[in-house]
Amino acid sequence: MVKNSFDRGPEGWCTYDYHASVIAGNEMYFMTTWQRNGGVNDSGYIFTDHYRWSADTPENPVSILALLHYHPWVGGDPIDLRDTEVSCYLRGDGLNLNTAKCYFWVNILGNRWHLHSQPIPISDGRWADAPTVLRLTVDESKWYRSWSHDPDRPARLADVLARAASYGFSFVGFGSEVTGRLSLDEFEIRTR
Repeated sequence: MVKNSFDRGPEGWCTYDYHASVIAGNEMYFMTTWQRNGGVNDSGYIFTDHYRWSADTPENPVSILALLHYHPWVGGDPIDLRDTEVSCYLRGDGLNLNTAKCYFWVNILGNRWHLHSQPIPISDGRWADAPTVLRLTVDESKWYRSWSHDPDRPARLADVLARAASYGFSFVGFGSEVTGRLSLDEFEIRTR
């Protein structure tokens, strides 16, 4: 379905800076940095850091949307993520989580859901020996809705997963903002 190996660039992945968005009066996204080698098996990979992200305070609980991908920005249509698997490698370098957990999230039309039942491990200073694999199911007990543009009519998880326009990785539950560098390699979504 989706495979981002980062052999030729950042493939549309970016970071969201909520505070800069408030100041600018419109949403501010910053492209990740691409490295030609140094990734898993010395492949290409991407990274971002705390200079590009900030706490998204309308999220409940407050989240940092550290890595995200919007399909429409790269000419893609919404994607059906029901009953799929996500696999990836996440690496931290000098990453201070300040008690935060890392979660995968999905979004469509102003509705974001976080997969809280599967916190994502981030290897420290090196790539893990195997990718993290997440199973995306339409089971609201495994997810929580962190934000809805219209709180009186929020979208159900089934609807968001069926037509996801964006997805990514967040930090949630921090005592102070997360600092350091977060890298991503070999991101893949596949049907189960």
